[in-house]
Amino acid sequence: MAPRLQLEKDAWRWAEMVKPEDITHEHIELAYRIAVLACKRGTCRRNCKGNPNCLVGIGEQSWLGEIDENAFHNIDDPNSERRDKNTFVGLTNLGATCYVNTFLQVWFHNLELRRALYRFQNSRAEGHNTDSDYEPRTICEHLQYLFGLLQNSNRRYIDPSGLVKALGLDTGQQQDAQEFSKLFLSLLEDTLSKQKDPNLQNVIQQQFCGQFSYVTVCNQCGRESPLPSRFYELELNIQGHKNLTECVTEFLKEEKLEGDNRYYCESCQSKQNATRRIKLQSLPRTLNFQLMRFVFDRQSSHKKKLNTFISFPEVLDMGPFLEGKEEECTYELSAVLIHRGVSAYSGHYIAHVRDAHTNDWYKFNDEEIEKMEGKKLQLGIEEDIAETAKSQTRKPKCSKGYHCSRNAYMLVYKRQTEEIDQTETIVEVPAFLQKLVDQDNKKFEEWCNEMADMRKQSVDKGKAKHEEVKELYELLPTEDGLSYEFVPLEWLKKWLDDSTAIKEIDNSQFLHVLLLEI
Repeated sequence: MAPRLQLEKDAWRWAEMVKPEDITHEHIELAYRIAVLACKRGTCRRNCKGNPNCLVGIGEQSWLGEIDENAFHNIDDPNSERRDKNTFVGLTNLGATCYVNTFLQVWFHNLELRRALYRFQNSRAEGHNTDSDYEPRTICEHLQYLFGLLQNSNRRYIDPSGLVKALGLDTGQQQDAQEFSKLFLSLLEDTLSKQKDPNLQNVIQQQFCGQFSYVTVCNQCGRESPLPSRFYELELNIQGHKNLTECVTEFLKEEKLEGDNRYYCESCQSKQNATRRIKLQSLPRTLNFQLMRFVFDRQSSHKKKLNTFISFPEVLDMGPFLEGKEEECTYELSAVLIHRGVSAYSGHYIAHVRDAHTNDWYKFNDEEIEKMEGKKLQLGIEEDIAETAKSQTRKPKCSKGYHCSRNAYMLVYKRQTEEIDQTETIVEVPAFLQKLVDQDNKKFEEWCNEMADMRKQSVDKGKAKHEEVKELYELLPTEDGLSYEFVPLEWLKKWLDDSTAIKEIDNSQFLHVLLLEI
């Protein structure tokens, strides 16, 4: 169409020759450019301000093109929240609770612990009326219910806020993951020890508790003084080491007690030079190695993270380290807990866990769960590259059957058994607990149906609007000789978008402009 200035000039050329009292309807139509031909679609990049019959750029692209149902609503597909078949359930990160989620997933995959928790006597759950929501109170009640949901929930991920609140954790502040593990297992052991079932009383000790002794030998008389101690994980220094074997060897190495640090010998009745070492006496079914990545830095007076690469085997023989070798000292790697980030005070925690039933490896990252290919542990490039180029070092090559990581802070090994009974890998949710899980699944299905109905209503409304606009657009602009009304462009755009949310048409501004022009 003609340039805007040309249209402006043509519209008001008569005003120089016609007196006000001689203005006719034809003059007004010239001024308002009523007779200017309508612009054709595709000829204008945007709406022409100089042509009232230009109907380009008023939102017609979304109404005259192909229908996109997603444009008619802002409701996500509720099925995206549904658990896929043969997958595990994730856990919601409540702010800074990823470290909690990693431990919960590791403990859930400890089948003996899960089976024991299902036997935990819970009279409140057993007598619960499904007409109301079940609200656990104690730590064991929360963990029992959480494990039931992790096993049989229809949801893709569940909210652990009940347990986190019961533990009194600050969801906005990342706690010390290793300290949390110790305190939680201690709390769980104390609670289960009060149960009548002896299998429940000792399940934490059987699964996680080993024993060693601090043995001090007097250099003068040779007297040995053992000091027995229990452990739930072995805390290993990684500084200056390359592999797990070196770390364990240093943990058990002999220490000299000399000078101001001499040992008081009961036999000699005086302080004597002595040696002290740790002797491993018994190992638990689940052996936890805490790799001490977070250490105190004297120069800065703060904790720092050690990004040292440590290699560790898939199969670990603890026989050489054990005093009085047990029948079976071979362990298989079952979980690796990872801290991503270069700071000891921030970062993100994830867990790689082996499914005891299928031996497949999975990566648990809060709500997201990824199955590894080929039944192999794949730590992934995102876990083993530091976030700053300054601290990057080349990853050492790992031998077959070994893995290497600069961010692994906890290794979990399970004792190997000669014959694996497949029935031992199947843990059934008890009926009373399944009833509660079914109740939650019912709520989830009702929510899915509600969201689907809302989504369908919005789509149906949008399609009807789409047809209405298409019919109206075909009637625009008005034909010669027919009556017409002026409609503000912004009003028309809003009407096309939502006809129920606009105000009445106000054309007073057009009349005012006409009077000023005249």
